[in-house]
Amino acid sequence: MSALIATRPSPAERLADLAVQALIDEADLSPKPGLVDRRGNGAHQDLHLGLMHASARSLWPTFSAMAEAAQAEGQVSQALRESVGRLGREGETEMLRVTGGVNTHRGAIWALGLLTAAAALEGNTSATAIAMTAAALARLEDPAAPHNPNSHGARVCRRYGVPGAREQAQQGFPAITVHGLPQLLASRREGAGEQNARLDALLAIMSQLTDTCVLHRAGLEGLSRMQQGARAVLDAGGAASLAGRRQLRELDRDMLALNASPGGAADLLAATLFLDRLAPATTTNGSN
Repeated sequence: MSALIATRPSPAERLADLAVQALIDEADLSPKPGLVDRRGNGAHQDLHLGLMHASARSLWPTFSAMAEAAQAEGQVSQALRESVGRLGREGETEMLRVTGGVNTHRGAIWALGLLTAAAALEGNTSATAIAMTAAALARLEDPAAPHNPNSHGARVCRRYGVPGAREQAQQGFPAITVHGLPQLLASRREGAGEQNARLDALLAIMSQLTDTCVLHRAGLEGLSRMQQGARAVLDAGGAASLAGRRQLRELDRDMLALNASPGGAADLLAATLFLDRLAPATTTNGSN
């Protein structure tokens, strides 16, 4: 018995396990339009599935440290916001070392980092409660955060006047709580099967999100095609239906032709899977 107790993961380690597994599950999910999956590299020349796995595993210490910092602080505070920011930057440095400079999970560090810290504060409550705690943390300024007005995300937000990952977090991740997670649960209830339910969740996010990754690569045309195409799959019956699969193949072809990859939606799907694993089979308000 003592040996079992000694090897049991701490709460922070368990949260890190869940975060890394969510990233791996997102990478493995297939077929994802324009994204790296088990079929190939999608619209990317510098990414592949093995690299995504290595990147995800490299972030385990980051997520664990963020959860530990939240547990030590015990509440949303300026000190915790600065700790999460510092740990995220350190995690990004390690990620880039492992990937040889390829940005695999920068957006996921932001989203999952905030949610991991929030989950350490909230415990296994509802997804909405965790997301709103993460939002409160995201709304605090981190004076040490680098401000790069020429980053892809910053330039896209300025050019098109759209919100980005920062605003998504500050609003409590509505792409997850209003779209991704409810669709995941609904598709499961309808008997779609787990992989199809996850694809439907991704499509629900894509149908609504102003994905700055797509905007950067393909402009408004790409964003419109992503949103309309994702909605067409769901309207046709989702990934589990033959008609939905036809629409999904068409969307994949269009994303590849436009060189568009919905990386922002992929990050939010990983965050959706993370929250789902924390409180399985519950809705976003915690009811059955």
